[in-house]
Amino acid sequence: MRPERKRHAGTPAPDGGDAFAPVTLPWLSSSETGTRRSPASAPGEVTDGHIEGFTSTGAVAPGESIDFHVTVEPPRPFRIDVHRIGHHDGHGGTATTSSPLLPGLAQLPPLTAGRTVACHHWWLSWRLAVPSYWNVGAYVAVLTTADGRHRAHIPFTVRDDRAADLLLVLPDITWQAYNPYPAADPGASLAPGHDDHGRPPDGTDAVTTVSFDRPYAGDGLPPQAGHAYDVIRWAERYGYDLAYADARDLHAGRIDPARYRGLVFPGHDEYWTTEMRSAVEGAREHGTSLVFLSARTLHRQVELAPAPSGPDRLVTCGRRRGQHGPGLWREHDRAEQQLLGIQYAGRVPRPRPLIVRNSDHWMWESTGAHEGDALDGMVAGGADRYYPRTPLPDHEERVLLAHSSYGDRQGARRHQETSLYRAPSGAWVFASGTLAWSPALDRPGHTDPRVQRATANLLDRICKRA
Repeated sequence: MRPERKRHAGTPAPDGGDAFAPVTLPWLSSSETGTRRSPASAPGEVTDGHIEGFTSTGAVAPGESIDFHVTVEPPRPFRIDVHRIGHHDGHGGTATTSSPLLPGLAQLPPLTAGRTVACHHWWLSWRLAVPSYWNVGAYVAVLTTADGRHRAHIPFTVRDDRAADLLLVLPDITWQAYNPYPAADPGASLAPGHDDHGRPPDGTDAVTTVSFDRPYAGDGLPPQAGHAYDVIRWAERYGYDLAYADARDLHAGRIDPARYRGLVFPGHDEYWTTEMRSAVEGAREHGTSLVFLSARTLHRQVELAPAPSGPDRLVTCGRRRGQHGPGLWREHDRAEQQLLGIQYAGRVPRPRPLIVRNSDHWMWESTGAHEGDALDGMVAGGADRYYPRTPLPDHEERVLLAHSSYGDRQGARRHQETSLYRAPSGAWVFASGTLAWSPALDRPGHTDPRVQRATANLLDRICKRA
């Protein structure tokens, strides 16, 4: 790899964006929402500076340490404030600790190999020893320069191996796959923007490997992290017994999925390794229920590899057979429908209503929803459906809870479906089939009490509350 100076421009590719922004961040005043970082520059434009960083460790347990690597241009002191995402009396998060005032330096430019970018050579800026008394969960480190002019974020997870009713798995592999840092669209992501023929718009070859050793582009938060945060705030408000992990923990076997009544995948979770899928399928056979709250889950197959900074720091995705874009599970005779009960059908260019089906099912109980009711805006971003020619998983019972029409970008009529089945082991497997389900749980301006009640009905049954 060779050093190469990159400009910091643009925002993540549209496919990785969050159509339900803005995300409520409790450490911002209302006037700052949506302007968490000074505007990015256009290519070649000189900016007045920035701050950004990443962690060189994945999820950590209480008692372990997490390392932060931060660059500040121009160099000046900065501080790191750590917040935990959750209900926290309706505030959406709480401050947990702060660093001392730290000396900021301009780190060396990112290293590049082709279009793969890494910053593992950056100096350590701060090491946080996670206290043993900290609650597990999703955390965000907020980086702020001493003059208050620039701010960025670093998400991380605090996990433990205790048994709980539900294990919430944060999709850090998918987050990194969509990260275009340090450039604008198409950037150094596995999923850049494409033209109408599926080619990167600049005509270059697509990226096949990305690194965890780099900041997230823009303000430092993954573009769809808000979907996971919506689920976390809602689930904690409802009092569910939650444990936390990230996708790399599932991949590496650091957690035993069979110890939980259910696994919850809270947001866009497109990129999976073989190890992840095998662990989840094994959990289902053991009787652990699975809750997939987003469309486009388990769509693409990736591998993790070591880097100089440690194991599982590189994400590599094979290319599609004779086509542009990352490889698909369904092209390897393991279609996602064989686990989910439905699978990805395509993008939804404009939000459409979700149409209720089988309203007499227990999942719709006490929601107020009736057969054929339209839940406005609940089919958005992307949609899944049942494919009749693709095998279904073994099941004792199965029901489609929604069947909704929408038009694709070419104007063709398509449909979305929401699926629930019960495996022979007794495990329930739910797939929402839409990217709008998670924001409907706790995103201001997008909440839907019918979706909240239906989700509670499902989790209550999984947790044996019902």
